[in-house]
Amino acid sequence: MNLKRFFGGLLTILGIVGLIYTAVIFAGTSGGTRDIKSLIIYGILGIVFFMSGISLVRTTKDES
Repeated sequence: MNLKRFFGGLLTILGIVGLIYTAVIFAGTSGGTRDIKSLIIYGILGIVFFMSGISLVRTTKDES
């Protein structure tokens, strides 16, 4: 089992969870400053984790 692929998959899943959580906050927001800050923070972290996970999975060679 390739550790880099496993870590890439884990990062991808964390990114998806972060983006889903951002969508849930967005759906229940009233427009307050605290809501906007949390939307930005969780959204950026979700995108970064998702993109880095996908990139790590794609660039890692499969050595079986």
